[in-house]
Amino acid sequence: MNGHLDELVHRADLDGLVRHVDATCSSRDWDHLVEVRDSARAAVSTGRQLWPIATLANHRLALLAPAPHAVRALDDSSRLFMPGPVSEILAVHHTWDELSPHLPPGHDRSLVAHERTLRGDVIDDEEPDVLEIGWVLRDWEPAYALADYGDDGVDAPAPASSTPVEPNRAVPASALDDPETVNAFRRLVEPWTAQSNGTAAAALAEGGPLEALGALGHTDIRLARIGTAEAVSLLAWAAASGGAHGKRRGAATGRAEAWWLLAVFTGLDEDWPCQPAWLDETVGSLEFHAWTHDGAPTAGWGLGLVVCDPSEGISLAMAASDHH
Repeated sequence: MNGHLDELVHRADLDGLVRHVDATCSSRDWDHLVEVRDSARAAVSTGRQLWPIATLANHRLALLAPAPHAVRALDDSSRLFMPGPVSEILAVHHTWDELSPHLPPGHDRSLVAHERTLRGDVIDDEEPDVLEIGWVLRDWEPAYALADYGDDGVDAPAPASSTPVEPNRAVPASALDDPETVNAFRRLVEPWTAQSNGTAAAALAEGGPLEALGALGHTDIRLARIGTAEAVSLLAWAAASGGAHGKRRGAATGRAEAWWLLAVFTGLDEDWPCQPAWLDETVGSLEFHAWTHDGAPTAGWGLGLVVCDPSEGISLAMAASDHH
């Protein structure tokens, strides 16, 4: 079989190599799948454009192989064209108990643990946490929208959300100078804007959602009050997604970015990581609204939220969109 692989690589036979990957997975020859990946990756340096085969083999390895072999997907130094982070792909079909004995300490191990947390696994409190958000979901958190990976790609639809149906007129207002919070939102949707066709804007204002939307530059809008869990789910989905063309960051990173935005907005970032009880109390006091307007795109990726802090009398309006 190795001679056949060498011939396919030498000819840069993409169709033949895809069939070879399929056959290797069917026979569950995971050591050979690693060999296919490494041979295809090495061939790129000779001018043979076989990176799609290396990517496909590594994706299948993480998704389908038993845990001792699957974790070898983390060995591949080039993950740019993977449909998602290897940590998230590993977590789809493998439990933490299966994976943890084979994962070395470090960033990847921690991300895998967080992905498995979102899928119901219990992680030891002593496990190092690079995201600094803890291993237990808080009462105000949602059942996060998780990606579904198949043999060739990923399906990660937006969570169901309330449709803003109540017409309103935003109130003209001046934006507050708070670059830290605006930058936290821009970081949350960075793959949409830096790696794809997306746009993003945010504005803070004294008052409620109508004042914040006025500071964002809108007039005629539609608004709907939504719950904390729904709002956090939407923020985390946006942060996990790469938009139309950007690199997906994964549900664990999405959750962490949603937490960070709320922490910066409420000032909890000044002593981060904070006590979970402080975060529970602070987030529980916030109000959330979904919003849209007649000119908003109806297809592609979109996010329109306002978060209000009644105790401080300020609100943050956020908008992001992306398209093919």
